[in-house]
Amino acid sequence: MGNFNFIETKIKDLYIIEPKVFGDNRGYFMESYNKNDFVAAGLSMEFVQDNESKSKKGVLRGMHFQTKYTQGKLVRVTEGAVYDVAVDLRKGSPTFGMWEGVLLTAENKKQFYVPEGFAHGFLVVSDTATFNYKCTDFYAPEYDSGLLWNDPDVGIEWPLEGIEEILLSEKDKKQKTLKELNIPFEYK
Repeated sequence: MGNFNFIETKIKDLYIIEPKVFGDNRGYFMESYNKNDFVAAGLSMEFVQDNESKSKKGVLRGMHFQTKYTQGKLVRVTEGAVYDVAVDLRKGSPTFGMWEGVLLTAENKKQFYVPEGFAHGFLVVSDTATFNYKCTDFYAPEYDSGLLWNDPDVGIEWPLEGIEEILLSEKDKKQKTLKELNIPFEYK
């Protein structure tokens, strides 16, 4: 479809997106988003906010979500590499509590679409990484929540080779496990 390859994952509504890259000896050009192509693939979200973060190796940001004003996120890396993860938190989903991970790099230019109802996070696996994401709703700090990054019941397999220390925010050190969370999301 258009200038993107939309790859369905084992979890419904979660997509890996590969943009077509046009390059020559001068460099490259690509579309990172095209509403018509996304709608044709069944992704009719509307983005209202763009964010960017820069982090060093070993930084793990996540696993975040908002309990109200939920955010779908289209994420990509423009410098370095991260291992990006989403966990299905939709009650009634056949994949509730399951996770999917993908390596996003400046070189592979892959994107990950994480819809509403998922916890999201990433681990920086390069020396530094610049992470960009488009959101379907605005940040609402009063509804900010999260899932513990190493919840044994979820069992995310983070690529820790070459990572000397996991660097977490104080908030992320204290997130709840899946069993402790009061999940507000329903599977549709």
